[in-house]
Amino acid sequence: MSKQTTLMARVWADLSPINVNEHVQKKGNLSYLSWTWAWATLMERYPESYYVFQDNRLEDGSVMVECVLTIHEGEEVATRTMWLPVMDHRNKAIINPNARDISDTRMRCLVKCLAMFGLGFYIFSGSDIPQAEKGAVITEDQVKELHDLFKATGADPVAWANHYKVSDISELPAEKFEQVRKPLREHMETAERSAAQAEVSDEI
Repeated sequence: MSKQTTLMARVWADLSPINVNEHVQKKGNLSYLSWTWAWATLMERYPESYYVFQDNRLEDGSVMVECVLTIHEGEEVATRTMWLPVMDHRNKAIINPNARDISDTRMRCLVKCLAMFGLGFYIFSGSDIPQAEKGAVITEDQVKELHDLFKATGADPVAWANHYKVSDISELPAEKFEQVRKPLREHMETAERSAAQAEVSDEI
């Protein structure tokens, strides 16, 4: 079987196609993605993920918040770091910010870190909708990975293509890739564990 894609790549393929527009809040000229919705969305997919913050006070009295977000899937781990100064509504750094200012910035920084994994990234890049909604389909590498999984699990690629209303799995929309890959991979890993346990039983 060919080498599997990395967790970082799979998370991006999973999160970047999600349309977050309904969960964006406007405050003046600024837009904020609801951190509660963003975190719930991550937990639905990667419930073992966690984050930590570090607040760094600078010489001028302003504060830079740093967020380290770690996503787990099985034994694989993917980590990204993002930072954000504590700012007012004009995007100016606040000198000697209070606890509420820092708390709000922490959650905004978490959302920014989530964007580095793909969730809502298109907003930060100035787009109105995710790239996947502009007609993007899965890549050649993703097509090959799915066919490897079909072969390993005995799944029927035609049936999967019909389920997603495409004539061939290569036409699968990019945002649907993880929905196909994840159950196939879980099925394969379960079969491999069962086979390994059977071998142990035979040896005993």
